[in-house]
Amino acid sequence: MASSSTTLKHVNDLWDDAKASKLSPAECLIYRSNLLGADQRITNTGGGNTSAKLAETDPLTGGPVEVLWVKGSGGDLRTSKLGNFASLYQEKLISLQNVYAGMTPRGAKSESEDAMAGYYPHCTFNLNPRASSIDTPLHSFIPAKHVDHMHPNSVIAVAASRQSKALTEKIFGGELGWTPWLRPGFELGLELQRMCRENPKLSGIVMGQHGLINWADGGRECYNLTLSIIEKAAAYIEQHDKGAKTFGGQRHGTLPEAAREDVLFAILPWLRGQVSQKKRFIGTVQTDETILRFVNSQDAARLAELGTSCPDHFLRTKIKPLYVDWKPDAADVEGLKAKLTAGLEQYRKDYAAYYERCKHANSPAMRDPNPTVILIPGIGMIAWGKDKSESRVTAEFYNCAVEVMRGAEAIDEYIALPQQEAFDIEYWLLEEAKLKRMPPEKELQRNVVIVIGAGNGIGKAVAHRVAREGAHVVCADLSAEAARATADELTKLYGQGIGVAGSGLSGCGPAIGLSVNITSRESVHSMLRQAVMAYGGVDNIIVTAGVYIAPDRAGHLTDEQWALTFDVNVKGSYLVADEAQDLWLHQGLRGSLVLTTSVNAVVSKRGSLAYDASKAAANHLVRGLAMELSPLVRVNGLAPATVVAGSTMFPRDRVIASLVKYGIAFAESETTETLRDKLADFYAQRTLTKTAITPEDQAEAAYYLISDRSAKTTGQVISVDGGLPESFLR
Repeated sequence: MASSSTTLKHVNDLWDDAKASKLSPAECLIYRSNLLGADQRITNTGGGNTSAKLAETDPLTGGPVEVLWVKGSGGDLRTSKLGNFASLYQEKLISLQNVYAGMTPRGAKSESEDAMAGYYPHCTFNLNPRASSIDTPLHSFIPAKHVDHMHPNSVIAVAASRQSKALTEKIFGGELGWTPWLRPGFELGLELQRMCRENPKLSGIVMGQHGLINWADGGRECYNLTLSIIEKAAAYIEQHDKGAKTFGGQRHGTLPEAAREDVLFAILPWLRGQVSQKKRFIGTVQTDETILRFVNSQDAARLAELGTSCPDHFLRTKIKPLYVDWKPDAADVEGLKAKLTAGLEQYRKDYAAYYERCKHANSPAMRDPNPTVILIPGIGMIAWGKDKSESRVTAEFYNCAVEVMRGAEAIDEYIALPQQEAFDIEYWLLEEAKLKRMPPEKELQRNVVIVIGAGNGIGKAVAHRVAREGAHVVCADLSAEAARATADELTKLYGQGIGVAGSGLSGCGPAIGLSVNITSRESVHSMLRQAVMAYGGVDNIIVTAGVYIAPDRAGHLTDEQWALTFDVNVKGSYLVADEAQDLWLHQGLRGSLVLTTSVNAVVSKRGSLAYDASKAAANHLVRGLAMELSPLVRVNGLAPATVVAGSTMFPRDRVIASLVKYGIAFAESETTETLRDKLADFYAQRTLTKTAITPEDQAEAAYYLISDRSAKTTGQVISVDGGLPESFLR
């Protein structure tokens, strides 16, 4: 048993007795859970369960009662709070065995076994709304007070070896028992209970092709035991490590980083389009040494074809990944695309055949047959999910699967779960019911939206608006600092997500901040390249960047100022569209482009000749680009008027100049925001609606223009000006 970090090499003892001593028993369970979940070597994101049987006060009787606190359905140990744990009367859970005994027919995967999950809510303690996990009986029926069920790479390697039972005995002696694969549920709980009764000296069990479950009567003792078991398995694997001959040795070399990124940028949008035939996917790229060692190896094709073992893994990674037998030496992109095309076609056929071969009369309809994990020699792994968090979890799970295969092949021979058993997990009716209980996807959850000018004003408001609808937002701005600040705000609001995989920029969350100068084609290209590396593609681009240069007292601009106005307000939008066009075409998914123009485009005003002329050109650019990019990409314009709040176009000196121009009284001592409010109110009174125009008003229109609500609208310029008759369409 581990007692301190000095005795451990393959896991870390993070327990702090001083901290734990200040926690309630339930809080101590959460503490233990968070420590275990923080290490991928111990369990994967969202995987595993912990529990404690604690004395609580029964709200019905006022007396003491034993309550099982166990991680609930859908929780993640690393991030869980007490609200993620179900609480159930232990005595009632045990009494469910009598209910089950009266059912016929009984047995693993029977309707009777599945029906038992419907009884767990009847055992709920204190009206706890957290749904119980299917693993609840495993924790309840083991007599110890504390139970850890983990998915450690090292122990799963033992569990997924052909000689798993013998290896368990050899590595752990009589400390751990072994049971062959049995789908999680009531029957597995009964089997664990039987094993505990027959051999009270057991402190844990290796569950064939699944994972580890172990127990103790103290929380700290259970934590120590979990670490010591994982350490022992990992040390045994290390003793048998094959070094350079791991996975049969290396067959391919890794492309240099620059060449690898060139290939990824060339294929990612195209590949995203290929796998997004039913619904769009968000990508995560993994190019670290561990995954490259696997994809470059002699045995990669054989092992990839076998699929994964742990049931948590293949719920995300599907029955198997797509391995592409490509020679990276020449970095032949077209050759890679050809192999991917053929591989995807065969994968879909294989998946359909797997479904037909394994389905039952009541199985749910076949799901998306495209792979969620793609392995490419010399490049690495590309994982796909409905959002960034899920794609990172998918990548993480296959990282774990690779480590499991490495360990199993080092000590024996890796074997995967039989396909029928895998199918019965993937298409389990209880799993289907769990999926249906999930909240509906947000409208832009599967979309990548670039907002140019996101550092402040309208652009920042747009970034927040589309993020609220689930979009992955690339916050781009001339100021990298401002762009990152907006991205950080979004990440803080919506969370980084629970996945922990992803190399470089691809390890990002729901938003990233990038610098871009839209007057430079090279800068625009670089920004798009980074967006693709982060998320796998781009769906919508909203350009809010613009410039207004105040003329001198005579109303003139220098030639350089005139040129800069057109470079930013016209040429910049053209360069963005032109650079994005190839990306959109290769991706093959419908997209949209929104350019911010101005009502000044149709209303001539003294003193803003360059600005007004540039915005008139931008209006026509909208119409021209709508023609050029159709039918794949819709292009529309957003025409604001006098958005003073938060706008960089209204610095203090311009605001004061406007107040003087319109004869509005003010004091030099007033704050800039107060002066802006006065000017905004003056502008509002000129409109039909008598309301000030805000960045949020523009953001709402921008969101509408990229959403399916405007799916049949292109080539239009929408004014959001509060109602200025002089800007009505003519």
